[in-house]
This record gives sequence, C-alpha cells and structure tokens, in this order.
Amino acid sequence: MSQEKPIAEVSTYSKDTPIGRPDTDGRAGVFVPSDTFDTGANAAIRMGAGIVGFGNPDGTLTVYFEGNRFDESSLHKWENKARKAYDRMVMGAPTVSKAKLSASMLEQVGIIDGMGIHLKQPERLQHWLERSNALDTAPAGPITLWKSR
Repeated sequence: MSQEKPIAEVSTYSKDTPIGRPDTDGRAGVFVPSDTFDTGANAAIRMGAGIVGFGNPDGTLTVYFEGNRFDESSLHKWENKARKAYDRMVMGAPTVSKAKLSASMLEQVGIIDGMGIHLKQPERLQHWLERSNALDTAPAGPITLWKSR
C-alpha cells in the first residue's frame, strides 16, 4: 500500500489556460495573485496591476503586467491596465513588465482577447483590487468589450 503525499502546492494552470504567446487578437489568461504570492519577492508587480499571460510547457506562467507606475490618467481603470499589458504581450514589445512565475503564485480569473475581457471569477478580482486599495478601478461588470465582431 502506497502512502499518499499531501498536496503542498495547488496550481491554477488548467485546461482553460492558453498555452504560448498569443498572436494579435489571440486568447490569454487574466490573473490575480494567489495567497502564496510574495509581494516582496515580486515587487515589480504593483498592487492593483492588470496581469495577463499564458502557460508554458514546463507548467510555469509567463505574465505581462501594468501597474500604472507613472499615474497616467488613461490607465486608472483596471481593465485599461490589463489591455495595455495584453497589447504589449501580443506585439512582443520589449518590456521590463514581464515575468515567468510558478503557476501557484497566480489565479486565473478570466480570459482576454482582441475583443475584450471575460471574467469567470470577478469576485477574485474584486478581492485583489480591495487588497490593493484600488476598488475604484474595478470594471463595471464581468465582461468588458472594446471591439465587436
């Protein structure tokens, strides 16, 4: 009889997590930090940042993020931060706002593509923005569209 090992780490990397950097208008995941996220070790990802990305074959996540470090008025709303990070990612633009992280450090809360953002767990995003003292930047609803078909 084999002894089962307790689960020490839970990952949100799942079948819903897009794999590989998307092309223009392609799908990417929308993420928020999990309870295991260490803000000290990941200081580049500012509180309230929009975080988008994709899964890697090794089980890690590559994420692009926008925290509006320079307080641009056009980036006040969270969905605009997520869109800016997404645009940077699909264009392959050089940036320091990119990281490769363990999937256990982030929770996937939705999908972003060229049409908009679809949050499957808007309450997790609300929690992240509340912890960040940025609730006023929250989207109006679980779906944000910027283009229609």
